[in-house]
Amino acid sequence: YFQKKIMLPFFEHHLKGAADARLPEASVFESGTNVWRQFDAWPPKQAQRRTLYLREDGRLDWQAPPAGPSVFDSYVSDPNRPVPFIGYTDIGMPAEHMVADQRFASTRPDVLVYQSEVLEQDVTLAGPLLAKLFVSTTGTDADWVVKLIDVYPTDLDDADRRARGGAPQDVQPPRTVMAGYQQLLRGNPLRARFRNGFEQPEPLIPGKVEPIRFELPDVFHTFRRGHRIMIHIQSSWFPMFDRNPQTFVNKIADAKPEDFKAATQRVYRHGAQASGLEVLVLEPSKP
Repeated sequence: YFQKKIMLPFFEHHLKGAADARLPEASVFESGTNVWRQFDAWPPKQAQRRTLYLREDGRLDWQAPPAGPSVFDSYVSDPNRPVPFIGYTDIGMPAEHMVADQRFASTRPDVLVYQSEVLEQDVTLAGPLLAKLFVSTTGTDADWVVKLIDVYPTDLDDADRRARGGAPQDVQPPRTVMAGYQQLLRGNPLRARFRNGFEQPEPLIPGKVEPIRFELPDVFHTFRRGHRIMIHIQSSWFPMFDRNPQTFVNKIADAKPEDFKAATQRVYRHGAQASGLEVLVLEPSKP
């Protein structure tokens, strides 16, 4: 589709002088439904801004938490035991890591997991994602990683699939079980020393609550009816990103082994300090 409907008309016009194909401003592949869609602008003008809030008991909800005393979830991040980016060993960076099953991470004590109720109708996200968190740490530096995940129904038929091609693997990836699969959609880290800009790195003050905001790559995905929306929050994603020693040093590349220390991370989720992921919601497409 992309070559025939987008690339070919573009080059026929600009290189061979063919009539203007009048391509739309944005032709975007919608994962989840697996269809191409066209828009006059990106993000789509009709998309509505909403926030998925982190709530109690690992819930994810469109409704903001009520006002009240300080409420938070916490975990211990140890840079000597970082959260891996895939659940098996590999030589290099396997392409499927971008949609890899995250169940291995959901069971770790150093990953916060929030998920919606089972969706009663399709939910389509179209455009940029903005993580808005209120956090604190017992260290003086930290990374904050936010991942958006599509959780498949638990009653799907299993499919025996293994990665093919690419670099040789010293341990084969596990058999893919699609029932309950947790498909990674988007993820991005913020190195807290750069929370106020890249010009001047700043240490964190232990115990001080800091508001942080950072973008995740744009997404165009439909969570199908019967699926769930999930968010992970963690403080390492190795070796996709280098480890943060969690002790502020001038250059992390020069950090010494003794600089790498475990720290307790808190994510706050009450009325005045409501953490969540801001998204753009589009009416579901009809394949």
